[in-house]
Amino acid sequence: MFDSRFCREISWRFSPRPSSVGKARRLARSQLVEWGADGQSGVAELLVSELVTNALCHAYGTIRLTLSLQEGLLRCEVEDSDSALPYVYEAGDDEDRGRGLRLIDLLSCCWGSTRTSTGKVVWFELPVHSHPQS
Repeated sequence: MFDSRFCREISWRFSPRPSSVGKARRLARSQLVEWGADGQSGVAELLVSELVTNALCHAYGTIRLTLSLQEGLLRCEVEDSDSALPYVYEAGDDEDRGRGLRLIDLLSCCWGSTRTSTGKVVWFELPVHSHPQS
């Protein structure tokens, strides 16, 4: 049985356009504030931006962002239509792309990806400390 006191989850779908990155960031920030878990919102926003941007660059069609919070752990998932799993790229000093997954690897406690029947999900997790809303 789902108990919203211990596990919270929300999802949004985005069209494949650049403005979806900012919208995903804003929704993630707002949701973390609502859940009283905004201590990691800056890092979460940055990493959500990276995953949504990757989905825009490497996939097609609708993108889905899911946030879940359970027992002090925030999980962010971005689902897209490309079944190719991502890998950490070693970008050269003169390259202006290819550092997003490196950031996710450095700033999250863990991350990964899984193929789905329609593409893949790339996820990361961050520890968060919730505080009650007044």
